[in-house]
Amino acid sequence: MVYPKDFYDLIENFKLFPGVGDKSAERFVYCVDEMTEDEVKAFAENLKKFKKNIKKCDICGHYTSNNNICSICSDKSRDLTTICVVEDSKSVFKFEMSGTYKGLYHVLGGLISPIDGINPEDINISNLISKRLNENVKEVIIALTPSIEGETTSLYLQKLLENKNVKVSRLSYGLPIGSDIEYLDPITLTKAIDDRKFIS
Repeated sequence: MVYPKDFYDLIENFKLFPGVGDKSAERFVYCVDEMTEDEVKAFAENLKKFKKNIKKCDICGHYTSNNNICSICSDKSRDLTTICVVEDSKSVFKFEMSGTYKGLYHVLGGLISPIDGINPEDINISNLISKRLNENVKEVIIALTPSIEGETTSLYLQKLLENKNVKVSRLSYGLPIGSDIEYLDPITLTKAIDDRKFIS
């Protein structure tokens, strides 16, 4: 072993994060070494508090801290007529940062992927159908990643919502600004054609 044991152990901890390899993990350890004792204690304490306090909202499945209901579901000023279905809490944060959507969310916690052994019953679909749809809900927006798994899940949801007396919409997927068509994947190109807008 090249590193002292404690150094090596911390590298291995950082490598648990997605996309972090040996070099990045090593840089993180050097950064920790440069922290003050108080900074390291605060960092460790925040990790423990996160693991202890962060949970999933009983209603939508989004993150909440110390409460059973998240701040979005408990916000009476939200538009109760619209539910945006997303894959995970990262998507909720993205929508909230944009500041344009004021409705409710439903977090699936994954996408249908039979090849990975993820079936409809393995994600948070049943709660959407059995508990979230009520007389207030007029529209369900399906806002999933335009991947094979996202398309499979979207089609499955559309089928379930067919006879539920709600409008079902999907995000418009087009070409990203500044992108080169040469490097776009077939799904993005197909969606760009399907969602084209007439200009004359």
